[in-house]
Amino acid sequence: MTRNYILNEETAHRKLTRLAYEVLEYNSDISELIIAGIEQNGVVVARNIERILKEISNLKVTFITVSLDKKQPGEVKINPVTDWNGTSILLIDDVSNSGKTMLYALKPFLTAQPRSIQTLTLVERTHTAFPVRPDYVGLSVATTLQEHIFVEVDGNNVKGAWLE
Repeated sequence: MTRNYILNEETAHRKLTRLAYEVLEYNSDISELIIAGIEQNGVVVARNIERILKEISNLKVTFITVSLDKKQPGEVKINPVTDWNGTSILLIDDVSNSGKTMLYALKPFLTAQPRSIQTLTLVERTHTAFPVRPDYVGLSVATTLQEHIFVEVDGNNVKGAWLE
C-alpha cells in the first residue's frame, strides 16, 4: 500500500517547533502550564511540545496523560491526578477529526476551575461534528468524510502523517 504523506519527519518537527513558540507567545503571562497528552500518539506530540518548551523558555511544565476510548468515549482517566484549579491547561492530540475526542477529554478539567484550557493538534481535518476547534494547529487539511489521517510515531519521534 502506498501512503499519501502530507507531513514528513522534518516538516512535522518544524510544525511542532512553531506550535511550541505559539503556545509560549500566547501564554507569556503565566509561569506554569499543564500539558495533557491524549493517550497514544497525542502523548508523543505532547512530549515533543513539552521538550521544545523546556528548551526555549523558563516555563514550568507539568505533564499528565489523558486516557479514553476514542471510539466509545465514556470514562476519562487522568494520570497523575493533580489539582488544576487556577492553572492553565494545554490539551494535545495528534489529529482532530470530528472534535469528539477533544470534547470528551476536556470533561474532567471542567469539574475544577482552571485559569484556561487550550487545545493543540498536529493535524486538523476540516470536517467537525462537535463544537471543538483546536487553538493551535500544525496543519489543516481539507478531506472528504471517507478519508482518514494517520500520524506515524516511532518512540518519542513523530515520523510523519498520511492521508488514507
